[in-house]
Formats: sequence, structure tokens, C-alpha cells
Amino acid sequence: MGKDITSDLFKWAGFGLTTTGLFLSAWSVMADPQSIVWRQWARYVAHLERQLRLMFIFTPGTHIAQGQLFGVFAILVLHALVDIPFWWAFILGVLIVPPLYIEKMKQKRVETIETQIDAFLMALSNALKATPSVADAFISIQGLIAPPLQQEIELSVKEMRLGSSLDQSLLHMAGRVGSRQFDTALSAVLIGRQLGGNLPQILDTTAATFREMGRLEGFVRSKTAEGKAQLFVLAVFPFGLIYALNALQPGYFNELGSGIIGYMVSILAGVFWIASLLVARKILNVDI
Repeated sequence: MGKDITSDLFKWAGFGLTTTGLFLSAWSVMADPQSIVWRQWARYVAHLERQLRLMFIFTPGTHIAQGQLFGVFAILVLHALVDIPFWWAFILGVLIVPPLYIEKMKQKRVETIETQIDAFLMALSNALKATPSVADAFISIQGLIAPPLQQEIELSVKEMRLGSSLDQSLLHMAGRVGSRQFDTALSAVLIGRQLGGNLPQILDTTAATFREMGRLEGFVRSKTAEGKAQLFVLAVFPFGLIYALNALQPGYFNELGSGIIGYMVSILAGVFWIASLLVARKILNVDI
């Protein structure tokens, strides 16, 4: 009995010392503003804020990062209390989903701006028919375009009023948006302005080209939608088949996990499965 008590005391003492050591180590790292933890934290927060500012969302990145830390802590506490299954997957979700959601918002915003290129060029062309100055025409259309492109135009107008030239403001706007199609539209404006000629007609022709491109992209998307659905089925079907066969006959795939031949067959099947997904994705990824 005495030996058991002594063993328990040593065990708990070791556990306490280990926990205290880990806590002090973490505290020493967090207390140093120049530590790698703080540098990575500052870099991550700056990345979040930069992505949000490009969408004219001014939520502090620290709020999002602190929310992620609180979510991870809450999951760990709940797991310690009620033993949550697949708790690590929830932690990965808390860490990965917010940045992915912000990136998805950015992509959606770029897609919306690309649908507004036609209206932007037409509005600028009509404004140029009333005034010969491209800068004045650009300033006059900021109330005619819907968000989110309106936000970009208003910011460019503010830059012009603070001393930037029209060319600089348009280049800054192209860099913020990050769209190849929008870059092409702004290039048409800049090149037409520098070379001279009938700029309204050039913009009308460019707008008609973008309308046709949009029509073709819609046609391609409708034709490839069925193929993308088949690709999704191709990606998920093997796992469903494995689960169903293993449920009907437990141990059906045990041979694939034992022995060199089983491992080789599993690896070969996985390689062919990944290759089929890559080939199908490349076929369906049609770029106009």
C-alpha cells in the first residue's frame, strides 16, 4: 500500500512538473515580442487584414485570429470533458475555414466585378461622348456603377484628387482587383487614351467583345457542369464503395492492408485514382 501511494505521488509530481515546465516554456515564448510565435502571429493578422481591406472590409484581423484561438481552446476543453470524436478535425476546421472563406469572398467579388466590365466600359464610353476628358468622364461614372466596382472607382477618384494621375489610379485599381479580364479592360482605356483615336468607339468594341466572351463562358460552364458532377462522383465513389462492401462483409479489404502485394495493389489503385482525377480536371478546365 505504501509503495502504491509513493508511486502515485511520484506520478502526479512528475505530471505537475511537466505541466509547469510546458506552461513556463510557452509563457516565455509568448512574452517575447520578437519570438517566432509573435512574428508568425503578426504576419497572419496582417495577411487577414490585407485580404479584407482589398474587399473594403475593415474588420481587424486580430478579432478573427483571436476567435480562432478561442475556438481551438473551446474544442480542447470540450474534448477533455466529453471526449469529442474526431476532435482534431474540428480544430483543423477552425484553423482552415476562416482564411478559405475570406479567399472565397475575394474570388466571388472578382467574379462580380468581371460581370460589371461591360457596364463600366459602356458608361465610360457614353461619358466620353459628353466630355473630351477621360479623367472627367471617369469621375462622372462613379455614381452609375453598382458595387463592388463602384467602391474601386470611388477610391481611384479619391487618389486622383490627392494628386495621382489617371493612369496611376487605374493601375492601382487593376492591382487591387487582380482580374485578368479587368486588366484587359483598363489596358484598352489606357492604350486608347495614349494613342488617341476614337476612344468611345474603342470602348464600345471592347464592351461588345466582353459581352461575347461572357456568353461563351456561360455556354462552356453549362456544357461542363455535367462533367464536373461526374468528376465529383468519381472522387467520392471509391470511398462509398469501400464502406459499403466492408459493411456487408467485414474484413473484405483486409488483404490490401497486409503483405507487400496488398500494399502494392493499394498504392497502384490510389495512383490511378489520383491520375484519373487530374486528367478529368484538366479536360474540364476549359480556358477561353
